[in-house]
Amino acid sequence: IDLGDLIEVTGQMGSSKTGTRSLIVRSWRLIGKCLRPLPNKWKGLTDPEARVRTRYLDLAINADSRQLITARSSVLRAIRETLFAKGFVEVETPVLQQIHGGATARPFVTHSNSYDLDLYLRIAPELYLKRLCVGGVERVFELGRAFRNEGVDFSHNPEFTLLEAYQAHADYLTWIDGCRELIQNAAEAANSAQVVLRPRPDSTDGNLEPVDISGVWPVKTVHDAVSEALGERIDPGTGLATLRKLADAAGIPYLARWDSGAIVLELYEHLVEARTEQPTFYTDFPTSVSPLTRPHRSKRDVAERWDLVAWGVELATAYSELTDPVEQRRRLQEQSLLAAGGDPEAMELDEDFLQAMEYAMPPTGGLGMGVDRVVMLITGRSIRETLPFPLAKPR
Repeated sequence: IDLGDLIEVTGQMGSSKTGTRSLIVRSWRLIGKCLRPLPNKWKGLTDPEARVRTRYLDLAINADSRQLITARSSVLRAIRETLFAKGFVEVETPVLQQIHGGATARPFVTHSNSYDLDLYLRIAPELYLKRLCVGGVERVFELGRAFRNEGVDFSHNPEFTLLEAYQAHADYLTWIDGCRELIQNAAEAANSAQVVLRPRPDSTDGNLEPVDISGVWPVKTVHDAVSEALGERIDPGTGLATLRKLADAAGIPYLARWDSGAIVLELYEHLVEARTEQPTFYTDFPTSVSPLTRPHRSKRDVAERWDLVAWGVELATAYSELTDPVEQRRRLQEQSLLAAGGDPEAMELDEDFLQAMEYAMPPTGGLGMGVDRVVMLITGRSIRETLPFPLAKPR
């Protein structure tokens, strides 16, 4: 018998001479032979890439890795149960799409031999879920895989799990409490309390400590948050020249073709999002960087959108969805011009979606949540550690 072999034993429970509860074996048989030596538990799989490539070995010798799989399952179950309790219907929409839309990201391209047709792996299910809203499915969600041909780091993987949920006769403010409840319930399911795990400030060996996330989370407007970070007041009416000067002074690069909304977004991502710790909702983004979002009901040049950020990572975003088909067409035409100009992340014009919008979509609040990032937050690990089989470079 070698280390790693699987055996089946038969016997009766008893105690050793020292009183330790033991199984008194009557018979045994080999049910699985290990032909390769298992790595040493402490020294054998220290290389992160080796742990990813041979995840089965990591799981076999590392109880913490197995616990992460269980925690991820608990998070997924809690999200579904919370939405089902509110009357939501779970659906599945196409992963292979003729037009990429629903988010600004570079898609993966594939080809259908039967139809001799280039297709995209979806970057988001949004436009199909909105078609269901037009069709009268008033509370709908999808929890599934999305694909974006972008960089890989501690919070990004090309293939990831995305939650999108839409509720008719609601708006982005409805989803502030809804999103918080989803994450708090998921944390309780995985950690037995409304806490997330974070590295200890004084720890050098990666030890984690629980951080309480119960209660209500802060809400700030994007322009207020950027103003605090800059030490100078800006608002939706601040001119392009002023914003460029502020970006230059802060050392934040920008492109000459960007409008004021794009520069505000860049300032926000560098100066606010990256420095946020406790979960915080940032609301009312510039309209120009929110092409699928309804204009704010009382403020000019901003849209009814928020992003949820915790410890430097965007976890979720929500919109009061744009339901005006004429305005939606205008905005997607602007995006299609960017795509035609070579922007690989710009959305294409989806005539079928626009036609569906012309049949009247009710006022709707939509939520998008990066589930892998929520698991990261709850477990205190990187995205690659929380995925059973993340993408790894070839040997």
